[in-house]
Order: sequence, then C-alpha cells, then structure tokens
Amino acid sequence: MSDMNNIPWNEMSVMAWAVRENSFLFGKTKVGAVVCSAGNNLFAGCNVEHKYRCHDVHAEVNALSNMISHGETKIKAVLIVADREFFTPCGGCMDWIMQHGEDDCQIGFQNLTNEEIKIFRSSELMPYYPK
Repeated sequence: MSDMNNIPWNEMSVMAWAVRENSFLFGKTKVGAVVCSAGNNLFAGCNVEHKYRCHDVHAEVNALSNMISHGETKIKAVLIVADREFFTPCGGCMDWIMQHGEDDCQIGFQNLTNEEIKIFRSSELMPYYPK
C-alpha cells in the first residue's frame, strides 16, 4: 500500500482506549481496537464476551465489522490496546486482518495510554500465511 507512513497512530490510540471502556466482559481483559481503512477512515471496536465464551467477539473483528458495515473492505493498519504486558491478535483475528489487509498492513499494540506503540507488519506475525 502506498500510504503506509501516514497512519494516525495517536488518533487511533485515543479512540481505542475510549472504546475499550465499553468492553462487555466475563473475563478480566478489556481490549479496544481501531482499524485505519484504505480510505483513511477510522473504525473502532471492543471485545464483547459471551457467557459461554464460545461466541466472544474480539475487538479487532468488531472494528473490522464496523468498517465493513460502513462500506469499506480494505485496511492499512490496526491498533490494539489492552492493559497487558504484551498482546497481539489471535490466529482468528489475524485471519481477518490478512483477509482485509495486505502483507504490509501495520499492526500496532499499546499496553498503556500514552506509551510507545509497538508496530509490526502483518507478514511478520503471519510469515507463512497462504497467498
């Protein structure tokens, strides 16, 4: 993608931490996520857990679903925030990210507000993903 250096990480961080507060939990980890679409629009989502845990909606998928419901289908970046030492998308969320992003899709993680955002390329987290 051509516009990879123009990711609004700070704006995404503010949105992700705010939406994280809306998480619906049975467990203990609130997660917020924001995707930056190929059209440079931002879409947020939080984790929504189900009491039997087999139908949990992860924050990344919630944000992607929000984007798709607004008519966009391609992403260039995702930011995930959670109050944990280290946190990256699970395999299922990576499938969604790989489907709607590209190998150079940027995936950021922030474990505290105003802290450094650790950024990876999707191909670093899923180096052998089938093409």
